[in-house]
Amino acid sequence: MCNLYSITTNQAAITALFRVVSQKVGNLAPMPGVFPDYKAPIIRNGVGGRELVTARWGMPSSAKALLDNAQKRADKLRAKGKTVDFNEVLRMEPDGGTTNIRNVKSKHWTRWLGSENRCVVPFNSFSEFNKAEGGDIWFALEETRPLACFAGIWTTWTSVRKVKEGETTNDLYAFLTTEPNAEVGAIHPKAMPVILTTPAEVETWLSASQEQALKLQRPLPDGALRIVARGVKKDGEMPAV
Repeated sequence: MCNLYSITTNQAAITALFRVVSQKVGNLAPMPGVFPDYKAPIIRNGVGGRELVTARWGMPSSAKALLDNAQKRADKLRAKGKTVDFNEVLRMEPDGGTTNIRNVKSKHWTRWLGSENRCVVPFNSFSEFNKAEGGDIWFALEETRPLACFAGIWTTWTSVRKVKEGETTNDLYAFLTTEPNAEVGAIHPKAMPVILTTPAEVETWLSASQEQALKLQRPLPDGALRIVARGVKKDGEMPAV
């Protein structure tokens, strides 16, 4: 599961590569470490064309996951002798979101697979964790970490992300995963992000039919990625000695 990536390419280069016509982000600072629930840039279809916005990383979790978590929390409260309004417990159940999406046939995800809810998530490198190999292992297309993007989806959602925030409305996003190629599989054998590397793939993901777009849910060819860093939480940091 990819729960850490970087986006350090400057805003002008992101805008040019993805043919953005509208920006709603202010000044984007480099992000050598993007973690779950962080706000980060995405490119999505807007009324007048592609727009660059920021959204929080983590799409809404399934109703079943929230119900199960709320039930556990309610049981703990009852064990302490407290009166529980379960509907209120469920409404206020914090949901940090789902960062990676594999099963696109799930009814929970199919509602967001139309072109109006597809987006691309720009990145320079991403990490998969493997303790035996040194912790966070960072991958990129090349040592220079050229700009690429993940195939993502987004939505606007009202929920409790964190208890201290209460109920808020946010733009949220996540990206698709697939079986890993050789490089990622040696570190994380379960999955890798769905990565788009050409303008044609970006166009297909953002604009084509759902059937055509989902053909891009495939690993990169073996040899397409390089390990560029090990053992750091932000790409570019020096490993701890």
